[in-house]
Amino acid sequence: MNKIRLTQDENLSIKVSYQLLPSDQQRLDLYFSLPDEMGISPKTLAEEHYFHNSIQSHSAYYSDQLHLPLVRSRFISQQKGEQSDYRLNLNLFSYQIRIALDTDIKQTIKLKECEDFYPQAILLAEQISGLLKKLRRYAPPDRKLRAYFENADNYLSWQVEQSFLKLLSRAPKSSDFTSERNFLLALCRSENEYREENQYNSQVTLGDPNRITNKMRLLQRLIEYGVVFQKEVKNLNTSLNRIVRGTVTAVIMTFVMVLVLNARTNFTEVTIALVGMLGVIYGLREIFKEDITRIIWRRIQKGLPKWKVIYSQSVNKSRVASQTIWLEYIRNKDLPEQVDKLFQTRRQQNKQAAQLLHFRSDTKVNAKGFLPGYDEIQQRIYFNLTPFIRFLKKGKAVYTHLMVVK
Repeated sequence: MNKIRLTQDENLSIKVSYQLLPSDQQRLDLYFSLPDEMGISPKTLAEEHYFHNSIQSHSAYYSDQLHLPLVRSRFISQQKGEQSDYRLNLNLFSYQIRIALDTDIKQTIKLKECEDFYPQAILLAEQISGLLKKLRRYAPPDRKLRAYFENADNYLSWQVEQSFLKLLSRAPKSSDFTSERNFLLALCRSENEYREENQYNSQVTLGDPNRITNKMRLLQRLIEYGVVFQKEVKNLNTSLNRIVRGTVTAVIMTFVMVLVLNARTNFTEVTIALVGMLGVIYGLREIFKEDITRIIWRRIQKGLPKWKVIYSQSVNKSRVASQTIWLEYIRNKDLPEQVDKLFQTRRQQNKQAAQLLHFRSDTKVNAKGFLPGYDEIQQRIYFNLTPFIRFLKKGKAVYTHLMVVK
């Protein structure tokens, strides 16, 4: 059984992540308990609106070992294969460096004692320096391949500098570790000078923080090519929705036409009364048409999956995994018994009437094997809680609960 991790991503967002093996499957159920006091309902916050604006899914090759991508660097150094092979191997190497560096920086920041923090920071600096040297030792002479190398090298150099500056800004203060701080600062300066020597960025770009940030975001997207899977979202019920809307419209129009014909029979001439009656009939049609369609559609759609996300390889476009998603408001009696028992264990002050929002994801890995050096893919789903927070009344404390079930 795969281990699912729920973590806080930012102040108002959470992340659910899990790993999948070739031909693996995973079901995930999340239940949001939203107190009635917040006023959240299908009318005020539609499921489709929340899904498209506040839920993001991400799938990529995964490894939890910092040195594992070095296996691929040997292929890069030999300059064999097609250009697409070189780019893919380079991106695999660069992407894993970025992920590993980000993970290690976060872990090091959590160390609050100087005796633990600075030795770990120095070790991390030595490791990343070795990885960068390994990459730069085999810079390709081919001009076309050189462009891929410079993009990756430029981004990694900038990312290393920014990561260690962030590390130093949150380091515990102590005059006993001045030499260690100077060592880390020297690493940041050397990476900055390295980029200047290679003229990776123009002075105009360097002079504008927004431009340099946007450029690095673009370079980050470039090194994700072939590693992070392309995503295609399909609406599963578009045709069914059209049929329902068409059927409801046909029934309502039939009823309206009967009323119009009866009115025309009762009024032999066109009068103000006839015109007024026809206006009332058509007005009622417009008023109730959308409400009736929405009620019928929600009943038909209940329990049906709404979206399908297809993940494919960027290089050969082959399908790697697919994800079927449900998202709907449910009633208390629709809660599974296991989930209901967990909700009953909440503190007494939090046991209040609430609206329940159910998210379900069924993920299936289609690929029977991954690229060499990678045995798993990581699925990450981000939930932005800002739309819920907007319903909070100023000065009121309302508790929102989230239940995760595998």
